[in-house]
Amino acid sequence: MKAVLLKSFGPPENLYIGDWETPQAKANEVLVKVKATALNRADTLQRRGAYPPPPGDSPILGLEIAGEIVGLGASVKDWKTGDRVCGLLGGGGYAQYAVMPADMLLPIPANLSFEEAAAIPEVFLTTYQAMVWIAQLKKGERILIHAGASGVGTAAIQVAKAIGATVYVTASKSKHATCLALGATKAIDYKTEDFEEQILRFTDKKGVDVIIDFIAAPYLQKNINSLALDGRMVLLALMGGMKVPELNVANLLVKRLQITGSTLRSRPLSYKVRLSQALKAYAWPLFEQEVFRPIIDSVFDWEEVVQAHTKMEQNLNIGKIILKVD
Repeated sequence: MKAVLLKSFGPPENLYIGDWETPQAKANEVLVKVKATALNRADTLQRRGAYPPPPGDSPILGLEIAGEIVGLGASVKDWKTGDRVCGLLGGGGYAQYAVMPADMLLPIPANLSFEEAAAIPEVFLTTYQAMVWIAQLKKGERILIHAGASGVGTAAIQVAKAIGATVYVTASKSKHATCLALGATKAIDYKTEDFEEQILRFTDKKGVDVIIDFIAAPYLQKNINSLALDGRMVLLALMGGMKVPELNVANLLVKRLQITGSTLRSRPLSYKVRLSQALKAYAWPLFEQEVFRPIIDSVFDWEEVVQAHTKMEQNLNIGKIILKVD
């Protein structure tokens, strides 16, 4: 088969389409003809050599796919060839074929295309895990979502709105309209505004109950100061850095705060299966009713993978960047 490969770790220009052995489905797996895959920050990190795949997973980039089943393992009973499916991978999405555990498969809602379906798994699974399982966001609470126009951010706004929370986001000014249209109450320009000051102003100095953060070190103190009593923060990435030169942790104690770090790719298969099934039960009816929708910034032919990675690294996208696989 053809797949997107790496000449060596480094810039987007090191990506190319070459030959790779077609994977074979084990007893409890299916072989999927990939129609579309989506970019994630993890892909850019792996491309640079900073985020290796978990042991046993494909070294090919790509954490989510949408396509058609073309082969069934001997133990697979609940799926058939021709079924339209999407789902999360440990790796291997940038290819013509990929194997997936049958229990991880999600049916593509009839009203969605392959490209739209490819924009769902990683961001909505990450959102559901962080917001529902970990932070336990409730109706009537307030939430701050950093990087509100990102793939996870656009999913998180929709889920938080469906739960009944008041949603605040940070994003560059040009992306505010999208965030507000999805359900955010207020959008803060992180380039020109102090989000801590704005949050305390919006909430009469009470703060927010939940924060979803990807930036880490440079935001940590302001996040702590922006949380309300019994507030919860979920840290999902380290885009701004790992080390904080100085930190006042008094509010952690005074406000009884919880800060939880979370990843998804390295979780055990059993956990990811449970998460996938929980998301399906919760979100699939909402996708079918078009309450939820995947937000797609752009669709590239996979031969334009260099341009797609470059766009992501320039932070130009609103929502997901999709690769259409031939």
